[in-house]
Amino acid sequence: MTDLEFRSDNCGRAAPELIQALVSANEGSVLGYGGDALTKQLQTRFSQLFEHPVQIFPVPTGTGANALALAAVGSPFGAVYCSPEAHINTSECNATSFFGSGLKVSPVHGVDGKIDPLALDAAVSTAGKGQAHKNQPEAVNLVQATDMGAIYSVSEVAALGQVARAHGLTMHMDGARFANAVATLGCTPAELTWKAGVDILSFGVTKNGGLLTDAIVVFNPDIAKKMGFHLRRAGMIWSKMRFASAQVLAYVQDDLWLRLAGQSNAAALTVAQGIAHLEGVKLLAPVQANELFVEMHPKAVDHLIAQGVLFYRRAPNMFRLVCRWDTTTEETTRLIALIKQSPRG
Repeated sequence: MTDLEFRSDNCGRAAPELIQALVSANEGSVLGYGGDALTKQLQTRFSQLFEHPVQIFPVPTGTGANALALAAVGSPFGAVYCSPEAHINTSECNATSFFGSGLKVSPVHGVDGKIDPLALDAAVSTAGKGQAHKNQPEAVNLVQATDMGAIYSVSEVAALGQVARAHGLTMHMDGARFANAVATLGCTPAELTWKAGVDILSFGVTKNGGLLTDAIVVFNPDIAKKMGFHLRRAGMIWSKMRFASAQVLAYVQDDLWLRLAGQSNAAALTVAQGIAHLEGVKLLAPVQANELFVEMHPKAVDHLIAQGVLFYRRAPNMFRLVCRWDTTTEETTRLIALIKQSPRG
């Protein structure tokens, strides 16, 4: 019997529609570095999608999107506030500080990977604004969906936006799983971003059926003026940009991105409903997108590994499961059965 793949949505297949978009774009010769018709079309399409004039910059990686978005809004002596679990704090090898020429990442308290607005307000209020020997508060980073699998509601984003505006901070959203959040909430992309105070968005594609691209969406034109320079210096501008733009265009065509996210969300919910009631099984955060964080006896975790379930183990008794857009009913059914059969101690 084959292994069960629940390590990451990065392990999934690319959506066929995006493969076809690359094939269709592979005709003739066009100007490089974004001077092609598809990249121009991308700007128009995303302005329609977000109901607001935006500039979108396809980039090769989500780490690049986060680090360069924050570099464009921060300074060498600045600080960006985030949750302790945020990707920029735990998993990107200090890329934010590197590309931000020293920009400091400052975690603040929250629950389920979210930032608490009161904690943010307190942290910024006591940061020593204007004092030359202190890092200066400049930006807020929130992850959507969070790195614990929870989702900020529109009102929660707006509450952070209100704090950010009160302190003159720029708000960045790490939207690696932005599609999963929109699919769950049923809101518009505009309601979850600029209408709630977001200035710049890392727009995830790769984790939800993409191939080799994510994107930065900029709502604030003053920030957009700087992006090209940061991207070029970092080596993050595609020379054959049409192929990146073709993927992103196909991704949002006819709500494909939301359908794919809905499939991975549904698979995760199926697993959650199948195991939440079991003795010795604890879900460590709400399952609102496509990730589950599970606590079980170490022997039970060992049993799942021995049975060929692939996942990332965070501690002897804790692990993460991630559903992909192409996770099948057979896979979720087998996983639930194996968890039910695992020893309880």
